[in-house]
Amino acid sequence: MEPEKSVVPANPIRVRGDLDPGLSRWMWLVKWLLAIPHYIVLFFLHVAYLVLTIVAFFAILITGKYPRALFDFNVGVMRWGWRVTFYALSVLGTDKYPPFSLQPSAEYPADLEIDYPDTLHRGLVLVKWWLLAIPHYLIVGAMVSGGVSVGMSDDWGGASIPLTSILLIVALVALLFTARYPQGIYDFVMGINRWIIRVQAYASLMRDEYPPFRLDQGASEAD
Repeated sequence: MEPEKSVVPANPIRVRGDLDPGLSRWMWLVKWLLAIPHYIVLFFLHVAYLVLTIVAFFAILITGKYPRALFDFNVGVMRWGWRVTFYALSVLGTDKYPPFSLQPSAEYPADLEIDYPDTLHRGLVLVKWWLLAIPHYLIVGAMVSGGVSVGMSDDWGGASIPLTSILLIVALVALLFTARYPQGIYDFVMGINRWIIRVQAYASLMRDEYPPFRLDQGASEAD
């Protein structure tokens, strides 16, 4: 009799970002500008996201369920934001313009899926978005804001370049001169963004599973 194989459950939060092998050497200079229409739409979408998260808070507290329509909308907002981030902001992994859509797409290089929870813990909703998530906030803050200090002296007047910006600068210089985005930097930047998205989903009350203290690098969790 063969021993029973253990089944590893799929991660309920799946972040995909496929690096475009034919990235333009120079287009990263204007992507942030081309994405302005998305910034405008995302501003209003995130206002709705915040309001619906508050509504979901009370719904979970009373019923133990995240209303499905609200959940799907908020996941869509996160998905839209991730695509814009991937295209124009902290990854710059594709030259393909993001769609104006909340829906998943296998065709676009970046996508996000979060499994809908049948039930959520009523008590956790009171503390997970602030108290329990504090360790992750500190780590994510260090990864995003921490970096190299620059200035004429060691006082507080000096500026600091965030770690993610340093990584992107190195990657973009390499892209400019070699037409290649360094794979190691790309994998690491993807890991940082994946960590941030998992913490956001947890703090937005979408899942009860505590985010792992793990930098899962690569284009997807399967990598």
